[in-house]
Amino acid sequence: MPGDHGITVLCVDDHAIVREGIISLIEGDPDLKIVAEAESAQQAIAAFHATRPDVTVMDLRLPDRDGVDVIKELRKDFPQARFVVLTSSEGDMDMRRAIEAGAQAYLIKGAVRKELRQIIKTVHAGGRYIPADVAQKIADHLDSPAPTMRELEVLKLVGEGLRNKEIAGRLSIGEDTVKMHLRNVMRKLDVNDRTHAVMLAVRRGLIRA
Repeated sequence: MPGDHGITVLCVDDHAIVREGIISLIEGDPDLKIVAEAESAQQAIAAFHATRPDVTVMDLRLPDRDGVDVIKELRKDFPQARFVVLTSSEGDMDMRRAIEAGAQAYLIKGAVRKELRQIIKTVHAGGRYIPADVAQKIADHLDSPAPTMRELEVLKLVGEGLRNKEIAGRLSIGEDTVKMHLRNVMRKLDVNDRTHAVMLAVRRGLIRA
């Protein structure tokens, strides 16, 4: 049950206009109360420790760290912490990582309006909210072979414009090894060239642009 002042909420998003919209929506419900806001992972962690909110509305794209890392860190110290992820990322890997980290709800920005209020209440009461399209997107890739960390590291450097020789030098591995990692990751992503591999990996949330 919410306390005397309602369910307390921390809002985390790096865009001020987005935060204002979320806060305005949440504060339109007398059962909900914004106790803090943050625009970075560092601020989010500090605000959480200072206010101990009932529910945190969390974006994943933060300027200093990934929002999933923030969820993991806070749930390590506060196992009962509850999170509603509200993000623009529609990548299945972002969805999966956030839920595995302990998020109780995963919402795409623009897809929710007043529903956010009820979802916060549901999460506070111990429930979960995973929309059907999010669950389906995760399920679609559950049986797909996952790229290794090294393969994704190589692919991220490809996305930064590095050539095979430069990647080999950066990672202190042979150029043939770079080519092997690229062949493997393209096979796992079911694409035929490195450009499409980078684009798909970004879209799925496997690497950051």
